Amino acid sequence: MSNWIIYTIGFIAQILFSSRLVVQWITSEKKRKVITPTLFWTLSLMASFLLFIYGYLRQDFAIMLGQSLTYFIYIRNLQLQNQWTKFPKPMRWFLLLVPIFIVIYYYNNNQIDITLLFKNENIPVWLLILGIVSQIVFTLRFIYQWIYSEKKKESTLPFGFWALSLAGSILILIYAILRRDPVLFTGHILGAIIYSRNLVLIKKYHD
Repeated sequence: MSNWIIYTIGFIAQILFSSRLVVQWITSEKKRKVITPTLFWTLSLMASFLLFIYGYLRQDFAIMLGQSLTYFIYIRNLQLQNQWTKFPKPMRWFLLLVPIFIVIYYYNNNQIDITLLFKNENIPVWLLILGIVSQIVFTLRFIYQWIYSEKKKESTLPFGFWALSLAGSILILIYAILRRDPVLFTGHILGAIIYSRNLVLIKKYHD
């Protein structure tokens, strides 16, 4: 597949990710507290799917791992906001089954091509490890947010979420620079700024 098509998919995903942050940021600035609009989770779901495809086409396991771990958390937050059932039923089934179809599609001879994922000659082992660690830290924010929201029985983004977001984003920026990946770099530059601003808002207006 042509590089321009691959990068287009990646940039569309990052535009959607950035859009969700801008929407969340503007809403929070107006309310003077951290708000999580439904559109945040909807855009997250769309972007996650596209970035997973981008990661596979780039043979970048770190990217694929990060998106695999958060996909269903986005759906769960839409459920907590009572918005998931408002999606057309065919669309809900499509979104739920897509990850399974992707696994089946790339399933070859009863095993995933581990060599392809882990032995990309363009990514040294140490750099792959950095990428995986970066994605794990970045993904932990949603696991933390999910547990926190389940306890509160409402979808919310606490201080710990934004702290992990900033830490993970900085690590991914380092990875993107070393990997020379313009898609990751562009997406996380804006993200780091917004994560920092949300931490300030929580600190300043926390009850």
